[in-house]
Amino acid sequence: MPTRRSLLAGGTAAALTAPLTASAASPAAAAGHHRNRRLTTGADRAATQRWSMLRGRKVGVISNPTGVLSDAGHIVDSMAARDELNIVGVFGPEHGFRGSAQAGESEDTFIDPRTGLTVYDAYGADTAKMRELFTTSGADTIVFDIQDVGVRFYTYIWTMYKAMAAARDIGARFVVLDRPNPIGRWADGPLMTADYTSGVGLKEIIQQHGMTVGELARYFNGELLPQEGDGGRVELEVVECRGWDPYSTQSDSPLPFVPPSPNMPTEDTAVVYAGTGYFEGTNISEGRGTTRPFELVGAPYLDYHWSDRLNALDLPGVRFREAYFKPTFSKHSGENCAGVQVFVTDPKRFRPVPTAVAMLIEAHRYPEFAWREDSWDPERPFWIDKLSGSPRLREMIDAGADLEECEDAWRGEVRDFERTRRRYLLYR
Repeated sequence: MPTRRSLLAGGTAAALTAPLTASAASPAAAAGHHRNRRLTTGADRAATQRWSMLRGRKVGVISNPTGVLSDAGHIVDSMAARDELNIVGVFGPEHGFRGSAQAGESEDTFIDPRTGLTVYDAYGADTAKMRELFTTSGADTIVFDIQDVGVRFYTYIWTMYKAMAAARDIGARFVVLDRPNPIGRWADGPLMTADYTSGVGLKEIIQQHGMTVGELARYFNGELLPQEGDGGRVELEVVECRGWDPYSTQSDSPLPFVPPSPNMPTEDTAVVYAGTGYFEGTNISEGRGTTRPFELVGAPYLDYHWSDRLNALDLPGVRFREAYFKPTFSKHSGENCAGVQVFVTDPKRFRPVPTAVAMLIEAHRYPEFAWREDSWDPERPFWIDKLSGSPRLREMIDAGADLEECEDAWRGEVRDFERTRRRYLLYR
């Protein structure tokens, strides 16, 4: 009989449901003790059981370099080495399965030299294209294992969403091998609106969602998929982590941080990215082309006053170092930029979205500041609107709003989202 958890997820009871259910713990009990608990990912738990839930199935895998086991081997290599498993294809997201492509790029379809498996280029694929790829491969079970960083505009969660819709449409099963959210449970930032959805925000969730990909899959299945296409849910299974404290951050974790994309090189990057990703929507460099993307932020027209003004705000858990750099590619390539390095001094107090909004407000004081405009979308030209979910943030900053006014604008949206997401959370 289906468990309450599997009903909420829109799936059916699976053989793994009982042994793979993580024990709940209160935040108070968990705090301070997670360092002494063994944290095990969903992938390691499934591998320990010799991938038994996949036997007799035709398996397609959506993954990238972060789909690693505790021995640093990749899940696809582990699966392909087992004669009793039938892996019919691998599907690469943005940056590719092996992670060699830059932002907005992918690896073409190829034969993986290690496993001999066909790796399909799935970046940018809509639901119809996903259905075509899954049908071509012959998959009847889709496994998703990618390390997310907890932010709406990081595209892997939308690859998962479209894959879930496609799997539902062809009657395939969808299995998520869960991993911790490296920036924890905290939810913050504005809500995406229907008129501004795009590849960096396909559906109406808030900016820093505070969920794992497994929890998000349950949320998608319960709240969003029934409204997509012909409606209905996918047969969903989430192989949970064990020993994860959702009120911790990556710095507390015993797991190695494998860069999920070329410009997400360290756990420090992941911590600030939920906010400083906004600078992609401006004429200020977000640090691409440096060794510290999204931590180094600057432009040729900025100066030391920016760091002074930001430090004077005394924002929680962060300090700003006056910094100078010359990007080797992307915005202001080869130009000397002045700006800041964002130092997180207390990850438990640091709030990336309000911090970035404060940075935008202070940068807006400079006459040369401008919002990035994209000619390919004349009806919605401002990239910041797609990142923040609507024109509201841009218009408020242009009108001279302060940080408190900007935060007030999204507080109710966060409360409503938190209320809805509760039923889909797996870790307490």
